[in-house]
Amino acid sequence: MSGLSSKTILITGASSGIGEATVRELAATNANLFIGARRTDRLQALAEELGEQVAWGPLDVTDPVSFNAFADAAEATFGRIDVLVNNAGIMPLSPLAALKREEWTRMIDVNIHGVLNGIAAVLPRFVAQRAGHVINVASIGAHLVVPTGAVYCATKYAVWAITEGLRQEHDDIRATVISPGVVATELGNDITDPQVAEALKGWRQKSLTPDAIARAIRYALEQPEGVDVNEVIVRPTAANM
Repeated sequence: MSGLSSKTILITGASSGIGEATVRELAATNANLFIGARRTDRLQALAEELGEQVAWGPLDVTDPVSFNAFADAAEATFGRIDVLVNNAGIMPLSPLAALKREEWTRMIDVNIHGVLNGIAAVLPRFVAQRAGHVINVASIGAHLVVPTGAVYCATKYAVWAITEGLRQEHDDIRATVISPGVVATELGNDITDPQVAEALKGWRQKSLTPDAIARAIRYALEQPEGVDVNEVIVRPTAANM
């Protein structure tokens, strides 16, 4: 039996893509899962499918009050919190010259503030219990910059830096950043630039399925206490970036 069977794991962005795949992968470990997203109909359906070990709550990661309430509900349901998987993210790519300022702000709010709000919601608990694990899902964009991806990559560089800072500040809290390459998910469906949206279809001709990232998350979580997998980069074998 997995060592996660007695753990309570929070997962954000759990209504589709990597988040949903992670819920399915970790449900097999008999962990207690508390899953969040804005699309609550999908969360409810997923929880009903997987059984009583999966509970759900509405979550807007950009709202500190929402995230605190989400964490409180998880603790009330399962008694404690052991792991946070900060997975929620958006990727409306565009050239800087397009001046899509609202999209820049939204990316910063979801991809950076969302991660920080999650850490703030669980960190006092982890410090008090002298144990905990934060997994932040970044991107290969945390390691390289591509045209149309300047702001998106900047947000993922920030996720990398935040994760590393958390690791250095706490000897008894594990911190992991998972950096996926191209994955076939809904990420990028909010791209409003038609040329970039078309280019994304080409990039996705060489892509991973979300379960590949879910397995990487499980790998990091199942290491023994005292072993912290700091970063995992997962690319399609045929990828050239």
